[in-house]
Amino acid sequence: MNRTIRTIEDVLALMDRMFAADADRWTGSASTWWDGFYADRSKPVPFFVPGPDESLVSYLERGLLRPGRALDLGCGPGRNAIHLASLGFEVDAVDLSPAAVTWGRERAGEAGAEVRFVCGDAFTSTELRGPYDLVYDSGCLHHLPPHRRVSYRALLERVLAPGGHLAVTCFAAGGMGSEKSDEELYRDGQLHGGLAYTPQELRWLFADYAEVELRPMTQQPQGGPLFGAPFLLSALFRRSPGIS
Repeated sequence: MNRTIRTIEDVLALMDRMFAADADRWTGSASTWWDGFYADRSKPVPFFVPGPDESLVSYLERGLLRPGRALDLGCGPGRNAIHLASLGFEVDAVDLSPAAVTWGRERAGEAGAEVRFVCGDAFTSTELRGPYDLVYDSGCLHHLPPHRRVSYRALLERVLAPGGHLAVTCFAAGGMGSEKSDEELYRDGQLHGGLAYTPQELRWLFADYAEVELRPMTQQPQGGPLFGAPFLLSALFRRSPGIS
């Protein structure tokens, strides 16, 4: 069949195929790329540390976030999910990679933290049952191709509670990640390792949310209890209480 477009999902799937070289990084396929990435736990990857993001800890210490239901989106080995659970949050944590989810479950067991881990595609999973008071994303958004921002925002509309918070940590323009335009990315057919965002671009993407804070992460010392690197932006937004 040559005519394959009938729905918006058909359009998104066609555009997915334009990034075939990067597909295993963000689609619900076998996730072989991420499984390989997490296979060697001893690699000097900055976010393999067990400690949570310094920005998340700061939000909690200042009372910007309070315990409730939380979704850790692209949770990796679960360091932020475990920290939230330790403070009384009811946490669901989702990741494409079975290797990451296995590591996260092991860490949660060692910490005595109750986290419900889900292995799969957050955009299509039926296991993520909102509403959530917090959607936490440390490193998911910048690995999505431009058209999947539509899926990302649709997920938020489905699962984020009115008045709930979205926290995003992503590559910062000028620090790390590709600064090519969306159009150039489609011409290249690749994401160049991940997309960088400016503060203005994040504000535009979530313009219907109230900005609580947006700043570069604060560098943390190697071997310290927290994770933080200034090549990342951390943003906290609040959904309008009147949206349902």
